[in-house]
Amino acid sequence: MKDGKYVYVGDRKGAEAFVESGKTEVVDYTGKGLVMPGCGNGHAHYMLGYALKTVGTTINYEDTPDNFLAKTVPAAVKNAKDKGATSVFGQGWNYMRFKDNMPTRQQLDAICSDIPMYFLDDECHKALVNSMLLVKAGIMKDDGTVLKSELRGGEIGIGEDGTPNGYLSEQAQTYMRSFLDNDNLYTLDMAIANLAEIEHHMLSEGYTMYHEGWGNYFVNTNYYKAVQQMDKAGKLHFVLGLPYEIESWMNVDEALARAVDAKKFASKRVMPRWIKLLMDGTVETGTGFVDPLYPGGRQGIPNWTEEELTDLTRKANENGLTIHIHVMGNKGVNCVVNAFVNGGKAEMRNTLVHVRNVNAEDYKSMADNNIYVVASLLWHHGVDEAPELLNNLLPEGMGDKGYPMKSFFDYGINVSSHSDYPALAGSPDDPFGIMEIAVTGVYHLENGAPWWSEELITREQALTALTINVAKQMFIEDERGSIKTGKYADFLLVDRDVLTCSVTEIHNAKPDATYFEGKKVFGK
Repeated sequence: MKDGKYVYVGDRKGAEAFVESGKTEVVDYTGKGLVMPGCGNGHAHYMLGYALKTVGTTINYEDTPDNFLAKTVPAAVKNAKDKGATSVFGQGWNYMRFKDNMPTRQQLDAICSDIPMYFLDDECHKALVNSMLLVKAGIMKDDGTVLKSELRGGEIGIGEDGTPNGYLSEQAQTYMRSFLDNDNLYTLDMAIANLAEIEHHMLSEGYTMYHEGWGNYFVNTNYYKAVQQMDKAGKLHFVLGLPYEIESWMNVDEALARAVDAKKFASKRVMPRWIKLLMDGTVETGTGFVDPLYPGGRQGIPNWTEEELTDLTRKANENGLTIHIHVMGNKGVNCVVNAFVNGGKAEMRNTLVHVRNVNAEDYKSMADNNIYVVASLLWHHGVDEAPELLNNLLPEGMGDKGYPMKSFFDYGINVSSHSDYPALAGSPDDPFGIMEIAVTGVYHLENGAPWWSEELITREQALTALTINVAKQMFIEDERGSIKTGKYADFLLVDRDVLTCSVTEIHNAKPDATYFEGKKVFGK
């Protein structure tokens, strides 16, 4: 390596010609493990996860509704008020544990009624709020009079008394978040401090590139400003893709203009060149857009029509922005694929994220039109009873299809891996924990059998999804993602060979060292 790039890739004898006595550092890792490219995370929410540690409360995945009300919420309120915050913010409650005893706004009010409260679930698709925030957002009056019972792309929960009960799903909860005191909740100084923590976390796990789930989560641009400042100061040791999220309840043209304006935060290692959208919710909770219907006749919650997506894709691509869209239900996937085909440009690599239950014809359309996918077998695990429980919630015939992974490779679709951190916090975030699940279908901490084993992939495919395919997703495959002469020297020294060790030991692999642009930026 020289000047941050590989100048030779080959055998020991060939490398010796480049070694200058007293000037060249030689690192010999023979027999110690694996030397491999730095990994990528194609979709994660590190900004949200680390912001929670600074400005909010992380709710235990195992928390019950009773404990949530008796201990978690009072502690969150105290934490917020001790810090002088003007909002209470938290994330992590589990819908499956809460759904039969969902806390109400009245119960939250009994704990705190003088500042807004917002508690996001573990999937980041549902929220619980108190009355003050509902009033501030114009959902109801102080006396409970309903002012808004519907919001596009979302559901506003109504209680037995006919007033909002404080439960909101999908785009209704993103709307509520916009009424928090976000500039005070998440400041530029907080973003800068969080970035240092995020970088250490990523490099320790072996990530040298990642695509942020959304950069304007707190409805401001402080994260954009922070990462640009960090890069220009020479303190950024990973490559970051940044999207600007547009919600279906927004004025789309105005939001698109803001997304275009966010490109001004670009720097050498920071790329604000995406628009993040949500097509639907999640299949397991009945908000993914599906066909056939769920038990009871529901089809889910589509946030956009196919025509609207086609128009927005066309406008985004014409402005040099790629669409990065969350979609889970097969009907939603079909709408998105059609919109990308009819409105998009193949060279823009428009991308579907998560992607559950794909119809056969849509695989071919993705492959033929250079449509990308960010997915993972990360969620293909659980106790033995879990598949049966899930199948009772899913449309008939969809439960045995699961999240595709092998199918994307079979069709030649560029599929990159993600962890979706901190969503679904019961799953691993590190690349080798993800890799073991992708290969075996089992999470080592659980007593479970493999799910949807027909979609498991090989180790080599898993590494492809974790490295060069993330680089392709981020338009940097000519610079990063593989060890090749002329590319930046981003690589890992991994303490075991994950291509040859026992498949049940892959999750134990850790980087002994992480190098970024030829410099050691993490070491045990």
